[in-house]
Amino acid sequence: ADQPVQLPNQIRGFNFERANAAASSMTTKIRLARPDGLRGLTALSLLGLAACSGTGSPSRPASPPGRLMTPAEFQALPARPADLRLAYGEDSSQFGELRVPSGNGPHPVVALIHGGCWKEPYAKLHELGPIGDALKDQGIATWNIEYRRLYQPGSGWPGTYQDVGRAIDHLRSKADEHHLDLGRVVIVGHSAGGHLAMWAAARHRLKPDSPLFVEEPLRVRGVVNLAGTMDMTDNIERMERECGDTVVTAMLGGTVNDVPERYAQVSAISLLPLGVRQVIVWAEHDDFVPRSLAENYARAASLAGDSVRVLIVPGAGHFELASPLSTAWPIVQSAIQSLIRGELPQ
Repeated sequence: ADQPVQLPNQIRGFNFERANAAASSMTTKIRLARPDGLRGLTALSLLGLAACSGTGSPSRPASPPGRLMTPAEFQALPARPADLRLAYGEDSSQFGELRVPSGNGPHPVVALIHGGCWKEPYAKLHELGPIGDALKDQGIATWNIEYRRLYQPGSGWPGTYQDVGRAIDHLRSKADEHHLDLGRVVIVGHSAGGHLAMWAAARHRLKPDSPLFVEEPLRVRGVVNLAGTMDMTDNIERMERECGDTVVTAMLGGTVNDVPERYAQVSAISLLPLGVRQVIVWAEHDDFVPRSLAENYARAASLAGDSVRVLIVPGAGHFELASPLSTAWPIVQSAIQSLIRGELPQ
C-alpha cells in the first residue's frame, strides 16, 4: 500500500488516478507522480503537469498574493547593453539586439519577442533584455527583436507578422560570423509576443497564397509561449478591454467575420499540427488571457500529434512570467534548456 505523505497546500485534493488516466491518453506523454513518488518533484511542477492534462486545475484560482508585479516594475528591470544592434530591414523598428556568450560556440540561440498589446507606446524590446542577459550568462545567445507595432506605418496585417518572420530568418546571415547554431533555435515570446512566437513557429504551415508565406523559413527546435494567445478568434473582448483598444481588429484589419482567412493564418490553433515542441507557461493570477485557452489549445495540439506541455506558475501574475528575478524564472529557464536539448521539460 502507498505510504501517506504530507502534501503541500497547493496540491492537496489532487486526483492522481484521474490525472494519470487522462494523461495516458494524450500524445504529450505527461508523467504525473503518485504520492509515493513525490520526492524531488515540486508542487509547482505538479500543478503544471496537471494543467497539461486538463484535469488537475482547480475550479477557480486561489486568492492572489498580496502583491503582483506591475507593468512599471517590469519595464524598470535592469539589463546590460546588448553586444550588437543589427537591422533586418529599412524601417527604424526593423532591428534586433544580439547577445553572444563568450567561447567559440556554436551557441544555441533564443529569439525573444516582447509583448505590449502589439502597440508601439506600450512596450519595446528592452523589456526582454534581462532575459537576454540571464541566458547569455548560461551560454545561450539571444536575438531580441523589435517589430512594427500599432499604429506605426506598415504595422498590423501583414507587416507585423512579416517583420517577425524576417527577423528570425535574419539569423541565417549572422550565424557564421557569431558562431550561432541554427539547429538549436528556440523562440520565446511574452504576452502579445507569445502570440507572435507561436505564429513564427507555425509559419512553415502557411499556404503559398498567404501574404505571410515565405519559402523555407528558418525551422526552430521549440517555442515557449509566456501567456500569449494561440487563437485570435477567441477572447477578443477581454484582450481588447485589457489593452484599452481594439487591438485585435486593428492588427488584422477587420473582425473575424470580415477577414476570417487572416485570423486563420495567424492563429497557431488553425495551423496545427506545428511539428514543433511547444511549452506554454501561464501564471496562476494572469488576468490577460484565461487559462482555459491554453488548456484547450494543448488538448487540440496533442490530438493533432504535437508535443506540448502547459505549466502553471503558482502565485505569479502576468509580468512575473518574463522576469528572470521572479519565482517563475526557474520554470521558464528549464523549459528553454529542455527545448534546446530537443526535449519537453519534465
